[in-house]
Amino acid sequence: MLLLLGLFVLSIVNADAQELTSKLPSKKKILKPLRLTNAYFMKKWPDPGKSIVTNRERPSNIWTRGVYYEGLMALYAIDKKKEYYDYALSWGQKHNWSFRNGITTRNADDQCAGQTYIDLYLIDKQPERIKDAKASIDLMVQSDKSDDWNWIDAIQMAMPVFVRLGVVYNDTNYFHKMYDLYAFAKYKHGGNGLYNHADRLWWRDKDFVPPYKEPNGEDCYWSRGNGWVIAALARTLQMLPKSDPHYNEYLQDFKDMATVLIPIQREDGFWNASLHDPTNFGGKETSGTALFTYAFAWGINHGILDKHTYMPIITKAWNAMVKESVHKDGFLGFVQGTGKEPKDGQPVTYTSKPDFEDYGLGCFLLAGSEVYKLK
Repeated sequence: MLLLLGLFVLSIVNADAQELTSKLPSKKKILKPLRLTNAYFMKKWPDPGKSIVTNRERPSNIWTRGVYYEGLMALYAIDKKKEYYDYALSWGQKHNWSFRNGITTRNADDQCAGQTYIDLYLIDKQPERIKDAKASIDLMVQSDKSDDWNWIDAIQMAMPVFVRLGVVYNDTNYFHKMYDLYAFAKYKHGGNGLYNHADRLWWRDKDFVPPYKEPNGEDCYWSRGNGWVIAALARTLQMLPKSDPHYNEYLQDFKDMATVLIPIQREDGFWNASLHDPTNFGGKETSGTALFTYAFAWGINHGILDKHTYMPIITKAWNAMVKESVHKDGFLGFVQGTGKEPKDGQPVTYTSKPDFEDYGLGCFLLAGSEVYKLK
């Protein structure tokens, strides 16, 4: 009798575990952790213009905060709370709708803020919201220099700015320059580019191009770095006209990356910080996992990725992040701190606080907002 009871209890536990990974929650339940984590952050940072102090003081229009506002705008698109819009609007206003180092900057990290500035402009076409972003990118468009994106994070930080400006002004010069910068990163930087056509993943920068190897002898593919790229491709393809001569190349890169990420998802739903070496600072990591989840969900929502193939991957990842990463107060755990490889920003645990709390949340909000649309 005890044996039968034990088997019955075990079957219930197994059924619950299977349910966790096989079914997405309702829209209401998907929205709940998005609101919770965002409320935690907005309460902690009531002044959007306040400087960020870690090892030193930085203005709050740097890339880390720019990524957060990408996520907030995605959340606002599905949950039209005035407080979200006002919070983003205040951020732009307090920085005079400009970049950390002004309009002459060519640094993609600086230009990341432009994604939200332009999105706010598209909601309410006030010229000051877009003026400096346009001026900065125009200087790059008018220049022959195209070697600026020499680390793959730059693709996510700046590529969606170029495509937005091209759409707003109906000017293909932005698309042409965007491709020049992308092609440099893909084909030229570090000798033969940062994209490994065989593995269909990206080295973070020239420091990781072979002969550099991970401890297990594999190439080093950093999870969040590859997450930046596939998310950038999604955000670019969403707005880029299909008539663009390079649209199909971006689309193929997106599909190829998505394909190779499937078999390296962890059993628990996350991806390791080192995609091909689970022994090198392996473990749950939220930011890379969220970016992959966002891209996959976006791909299904736009008829690019096969729903039958990717829904189980998305479901497993989303449910894992909500269950394992989200604290009761809205703090987000298992976020790797800033850096450029698996060993940076460690340790990554449920309670560890990264040096910046904003970009990990931005990635999570992007993912959840897109997963919400799947329902």
